[in-house]
Amino acid sequence: MDSYYLGIDTSAYTTSIAVLNEEGKIIIDLRRTLKVKKGSLGLRQQEAVFQHINNLPEMFNYIANEIDLNKVKTVSASVKPRNVVDSYMPVFKVAQGHAFILARALNADYKEFSHQDGHIAAGILNCEIQQLEKFLALHISGGTTELLLVENKKDVFSVEQIGGTLDISAGQLIDRVGVELGLPFPCGPYLDELSVSGNFVEKNIPISTNKTWINFSGPETFFKRIIKQHTDKPENIALTLFDCIAKSLSSIIKYAIKVYEINNILIIGGLLLIVI
Repeated sequence: MDSYYLGIDTSAYTTSIAVLNEEGKIIIDLRRTLKVKKGSLGLRQQEAVFQHINNLPEMFNYIANEIDLNKVKTVSASVKPRNVVDSYMPVFKVAQGHAFILARALNADYKEFSHQDGHIAAGILNCEIQQLEKFLALHISGGTTELLLVENKKDVFSVEQIGGTLDISAGQLIDRVGVELGLPFPCGPYLDELSVSGNFVEKNIPISTNKTWINFSGPETFFKRIIKQHTDKPENIALTLFDCIAKSLSSIIKYAIKVYEINNILIIGGLLLIVI
């Protein structure tokens, strides 16, 4: 008899449900991106919670038509951003509550994880890095840019932040520059498309890194200023923005590899998944 394992994640901008079979194969992967008004820099937590609550019934109904729910052995949820004390965001309470109720109704096991642990687990799934006891991870998403030292202790991760951004995240920089250009939020895909036909802006880009730490407020001010001055094309700004972020991240990764003597790094978050 087949067994299933169901996971729910209600993050800042996406409602997600996945189902794995007993072989660890993903058989259902549902995602609903939350809607953000044009010109806005994001969603308030109460707005995101409301959209998650509206999304989940339809998604549960789809799953109920695809598998026998009585064969679900474990229901899991992302219940907080990171696996540290006082890590909290209201949006994750939606996943926590729905997963707990579903587990009780199905007489299934219930497990809680952090959103960041979910990114790491998804990243190493069916990957050779899964066999390593220790590796580096760079977590990049809408509100997070963190360089992590990860110890893989079988069914649990020990995660220590060893670097990242000291002000705004890479995702926030991308969205703030994109909105300044008049692009819809989240701006990443639109800037990515623009950058394909761009050339580098011929100005000194302020890149600020110190060992494993980055400051992106300087680049934010720089890009907003040249947008207001109308001195460069949007596609050039997009390409140069990504180059600025790439060089900043490359700098802190190289430093961490040297200091910690670890050559394996997992780059995760949002649409990112790169293993080096």
